Amino acid sequence: MAKFELKLPKMGESVAEATITNWLKSVGEKIDADEAVLEIATDKVDSEVPSEVSGTLTEILFQVNDVVKVGQTIAIIETENGSVSAPALETKIEVASSAVEVSEVTAQPTTVNQQPTTSILAPADFKSSDKFYSPLVKNIATAEGISVAELETIAGSGKDGRVTKEDILNYIKNRGSQPAVVAPKTSQPSVTPSAQAVPVSVNGGDEIVEMDRMRKLISGYMVASVQTSAHVQSFIEVDVTNIVKWRDRVKNAFEKREGEKLTFTPIFMEAVAKALKDFPGMNISVDGEFIIKRKNINLGMAAALPNGNLIVPVIKNADQLNLVGMAKAVNDLGNRAKAGKLKPDDTQGGTYTVTNVGTFGSVFGTPIINQPQVGILALGAIRKVPAVIETPEGDFIGIRQKMFLSHSYDHRVVDGALGGSFVKRVADYLEAFDVNREY
Repeated sequence: MAKFELKLPKMGESVAEATITNWLKSVGEKIDADEAVLEIATDKVDSEVPSEVSGTLTEILFQVNDVVKVGQTIAIIETENGSVSAPALETKIEVASSAVEVSEVTAQPTTVNQQPTTSILAPADFKSSDKFYSPLVKNIATAEGISVAELETIAGSGKDGRVTKEDILNYIKNRGSQPAVVAPKTSQPSVTPSAQAVPVSVNGGDEIVEMDRMRKLISGYMVASVQTSAHVQSFIEVDVTNIVKWRDRVKNAFEKREGEKLTFTPIFMEAVAKALKDFPGMNISVDGEFIIKRKNINLGMAAALPNGNLIVPVIKNADQLNLVGMAKAVNDLGNRAKAGKLKPDDTQGGTYTVTNVGTFGSVFGTPIINQPQVGILALGAIRKVPAVIETPEGDFIGIRQKMFLSHSYDHRVVDGALGGSFVKRVADYLEAFDVNREY
């Protein structure tokens, strides 16, 4: 007999810990190699942790809702073979590193070597604190409306006084029974709740349902984005008749040859990637008073999860894919999102986001920016509409397939000329689509 230590796997460069959400195996149960043992959740996606060996689960070291760091041993598996090494399980997907250019808004650009994080940032006021808070604690604080000044008043039970998940949850539980003591800050004004929450009035026919973990995170991200970026929108109507006709003509042959369905999404993503190459000022992110010019074009695409929530998996180096490659990437990420099989790295590194609100019948929308990016494009529903058609013989009315593009961008760093020109370029690429092209 030999003992194997099952460790929390490495799940991406920016993921340091995860929450255990469910044990799929109990102590004493047999486990096959590559069989899932437990389910975990990061601030991005839910994942399963498989076993590297076959054997019997003899010990569980953490319980449901415990937060575990990458590399920590979470269970012991007893194998029937001889000695077994116990390396940390690696599920990291290797992503080619890319140089980025950082420039101060009012200074000349300077090149740096490190790869800044592209994950969604916590509210900016966390930077004013000299204390360390884990991403989970920050997310809980954001979802519950706890300011950094209020967070600093919580006595931490962790190492060196660190605030743990249990500390902040206990504080929230008792929050209403005692007033919060706000510690004064000299470096930056404190942000405190403007008023106490008003109890919601319910009657016998109403139902109160607590938000799930993902919805709380999304709520925090959306509020933080609106508070961080100065959102402004540009809209443009696009004639996509040629695209509709071309897809109708080739979609069956495409699926037969490639084994993939051809939707409109990869066609639109291809146009967005081209426009980002033309307007690199949209392929940037903001970090405080610095602008980060991204070298790679990594397109995020909003996708539905099985529980109805949305997530944004990322197509890496989208500008280097042909239409077949784009279709395969779109279908793969979309299918794995629906099945709940996305890996943490699948949602990392996005530089610009596209969301298809037309899927739900919306003509157009005003999406919220995915921080720290500076733009997001909403694709409206394609509709048959009467339109004026210009010809050498004169103008006439005809039936055309049209849609709206809605571009939300961060007016702190993107002016109307750039934001409008970018979405116009996307429209130009779509309207100039070659009906005789090969896929």
